[in-house]
Amino acid sequence: MQKGVATVAQLSGFDEIIDARTPAEFATDHLPGAVNLPVLDNAQRVVVGTIYKQRSAFEARRVGGALVAANIAHHLQTCLKDKPKNWRPLVYCWRGGQRSGSFTTWLRMVGWDACQLEGGYKAFRHLVIAETERIAPQLQLRIVCGPTGSAKTRVLDALAALGAQTLDLEDLAAHKGSVLGALPDRPQPSQKHFETRLFTRLQAIDPARPVYVEAESRKIGLLFVPEALILTMRRAPCVMIDASRDARLDFLVRDYAYLGEDIATLKHNLLRLRELQSRETLARWQAMADAGALPELFGELIDLHYDPLYRRSQHGNYLGYGEAPRIETTDLGPEGIRALAQRILEQTG
Repeated sequence: MQKGVATVAQLSGFDEIIDARTPAEFATDHLPGAVNLPVLDNAQRVVVGTIYKQRSAFEARRVGGALVAANIAHHLQTCLKDKPKNWRPLVYCWRGGQRSGSFTTWLRMVGWDACQLEGGYKAFRHLVIAETERIAPQLQLRIVCGPTGSAKTRVLDALAALGAQTLDLEDLAAHKGSVLGALPDRPQPSQKHFETRLFTRLQAIDPARPVYVEAESRKIGLLFVPEALILTMRRAPCVMIDASRDARLDFLVRDYAYLGEDIATLKHNLLRLRELQSRETLARWQAMADAGALPELFGELIDLHYDPLYRRSQHGNYLGYGEAPRIETTDLGPEGIRALAQRILEQTG
C-alpha cells in the first residue's frame, strides 16, 4: 500500500477519522465516528464549482487552493492545535481526491502519520452496501409480530436487557413506522445515513445467535429497509404478541402522549389517510384531535385503520406468520413487557 494511503479495510487503525467534505455532505452521511473539518464550506464549494464550469479549471484551482489553505490553517490553529506528535488521523473526501489529498499532505508536513482514504466516502459507501448484502442473509432472525400498540419496540428493549440480540430498525430510522410515527425530537436521517447506521449495527451482531427484530414494512417513515434484510426478515420465523385491545389502547395513549402537545401536526398526519378513510371519519378524528381526546381517537384508529391494515399486511409479507406461537397478555406496563420478553425467549430462544 502506498505510504500515506489507507483502504476501507484499515479503518480501525486510526486515532481519528476526518471528513474533509462540506458540512452539507457530512450531514447526509459520513463514516461512523468521523469529525467534520471541511476544507471548503458549503458556499465555497459552490463558488469553486461555478468557476470551474463557467471559466476554467485553472481559475477554479487557484481560487479553491487559497480557500483550502485558509481552512486547513484554521483547523491547525483550533481543533488540531493540541494533537500529540504520535496522533494518526485518516482523512477522506468524496472519492479520495484533491480535498482529502491536500489536507493529508499538510498534516504529514506537520509531522503526523496522516493517511488519505483510498476511494474516499464513495469506497466506504460501496462497503456498506456489499457488507449489508453479505451479512443480512446469514442472520438467524426472530420476527416479533403484533398489531399497532403491542409494545413491540419496548419488548425488544426488554429482550436486550435479558441478554438477547436485537435489531431495532425503528430506532435506527428515528420513526415508529406508523402514520403517526414521526418522533418530536429526532428527525429521520437520510437514506444513506440510515444504511450506515444499520451496517454498523450488523457488524456487531453474532450470526451464530438469534436476533430479534420487529416486523416492519419495507418502508419506515420516509426510509426503505435494504432489500437483502427485508427479504431475510420475511422468510424468518415469527412470534406473535396477542395483547388485549384495552392493553394496547392504554399503551398507545402513554407512548404517543406527545402527540397531544402538537395538535396541528397530529391533524396534518391524520389527513394522510384521506385515501383510506371517508371524509366523515377524518372530520370526526380531526375534531377528536382538537378536543385532545386521544384515547377515543386512538381507539378508533385501532379499530378502523391499524388492525385492518395489519391483518392485510402481515399474512402477505411474513411467511412464518401463520405458524407463529401466540403469546397472550392483558398487561403492557413495564412488568407485563418484561414478562412478555421472558416468555418469548422461552419459546423461541
